[in-house]
Amino acid sequence: MVLWLAWRQTERWSCATIYPVNLMVADLLYVLTLPLLIITYSLGDRWPFGELLCRLVSFLFHTNLYSSILLLTCISVHRFLGICHPLCSLPSQSHRHVLPGTATTWALVVLQLLPTLFFSHTDYVDGQMVCYDMTGPENFEQFFAYGMVLTLSGFVFPSLVILVYYSLTVRSLTKPGETLMRTGNAARAKSIWTILLVCDLFTLCFVPFQITCSFYVTLHFLSSQDCQLLMVASLAYKIWRPLVNMSSCLNPILYFPSVGNNRVRLFQELRHNKVGEHPAGAKGERPRDRQIWVLTR
Repeated sequence: MVLWLAWRQTERWSCATIYPVNLMVADLLYVLTLPLLIITYSLGDRWPFGELLCRLVSFLFHTNLYSSILLLTCISVHRFLGICHPLCSLPSQSHRHVLPGTATTWALVVLQLLPTLFFSHTDYVDGQMVCYDMTGPENFEQFFAYGMVLTLSGFVFPSLVILVYYSLTVRSLTKPGETLMRTGNAARAKSIWTILLVCDLFTLCFVPFQITCSFYVTLHFLSSQDCQLLMVASLAYKIWRPLVNMSSCLNPILYFPSVGNNRVRLFQELRHNKVGEHPAGAKGERPRDRQIWVLTR
């Protein structure tokens, strides 16, 4: 629905639209794999779709995960620049910089995740075909080294960037006497609460999964003989893996409908209003709308 609304937008996309749309594309890539996973789980983990789709599903899951993290990192930097350095950051927030930035993000994600197409594969366990979304026992040593590097480059470093830039943004919003404070206390409070909400949801969706995944992989790499500990690690990984994709449900709510007048436009489109019958200011995003987005989102 969000992608459809963006496609119907008559005005040129602003930076405030480009980042959320890319997030929606990343989420859509994962959503497309869900029917295959539903069928697999309903069959008791039996994979009936062959080797190619096994590798593709694993690749798209990790693509959604790490592209979302990197795009959220870009959004945190974008917000910091818009709030703390609004005049100096104007050139960096133009299409000439944002579009290459998002393209670079996708290129980095794809390059980082190409090895998953090698590591994930199908095999037979107890007479039925299964799909290893990580890798099989024979390649676990190489996968462990790759997984640790991927965790550091794709999660730990971007998370630190998000933490630093949002902390600086909140500190700027709480300083008295700043030029940006002319928008009033209510707008500043909304900004701060929104940033805190985004950080909390990021922590909930991504941090537990990364910790349990790293713990699970490390136990396997060390060839732990404690079967009970391995079962606990496996259970934790299976519990947190669906939660990591809760971000796919929350991203459209957090990052798009409240941009400028997009919530109004969404209801108008859903009511089948004719194109061009939007109220004044509802077609596109005025400069003031972009300022409100930078501050409140």
